Amino acid sequence: MTTRAVPIVGVTTYHQQALWGPWDRLATVLPASYTDTVATAGGRPVLLPPTTGAVDDDAAVVVVAALDALVLVGGGDIDPALYGQAPAPATVGVDPGRDASELALLAAALDADLPVLAICRGMQLLNVFLGGTLVQRVPDVVGHDTHQPARGCFGDVEVTTEAGSLVAKFLGETATVRCSHHQALDRLGAGLVVTARSRDGLAEAVELPAARFVVGVQWHPEEDADRRPFAALLDAVT
Repeated sequence: MTTRAVPIVGVTTYHQQALWGPWDRLATVLPASYTDTVATAGGRPVLLPPTTGAVDDDAAVVVVAALDALVLVGGGDIDPALYGQAPAPATVGVDPGRDASELALLAAALDADLPVLAICRGMQLLNVFLGGTLVQRVPDVVGHDTHQPARGCFGDVEVTTEAGSLVAKFLGETATVRCSHHQALDRLGAGLVVTARSRDGLAEAVELPAARFVVGVQWHPEEDADRRPFAALLDAVT
């Protein structure tokens, strides 16, 4: 429990070649919609870049100890080796360094019972960390591309929540959400429960009931500045 007037929220980032001004170089990047939505929900966002080189689990513990909450953001696909599969042709953007860095942060956060909001890739990482697996290409399972009409594009998906869940409390019984994922949860990780599904049956939200607040959403609430999941995360801080 924090005594700070404004909770400090760690937000993960990633490395990518980026162009700005006269520069074209590798950068630590994150869409501003994440940090803007954290701030408007009442938190102080702090960017957490991936660790370069070997991951230091003790350093992750120190970082988490300085935070009041953690947000795991979207991005490239998780290395399928982490859940015992070979990469499918559709699997892209794999960054083992980012995977290792975020897994260390997540492990430390769960050990500390820190409130966690895991978004899109973050929800998939949470599932893999707990021993679950992923569907590497959603259209092969559901027969359509509504969840990601094209790379970098968002589709509107209707979800139905489980009564009494944390997600139902901040989202309501049904909602239309912005999705951009071509992968999804398959076998569920230990302790997770599905608390929202799309009409085609995909898990669109999960929770870890044993924790103070660990919620994963497969959609992108930051895309339309939906503060509700972030506000629920901050409510769990105090």
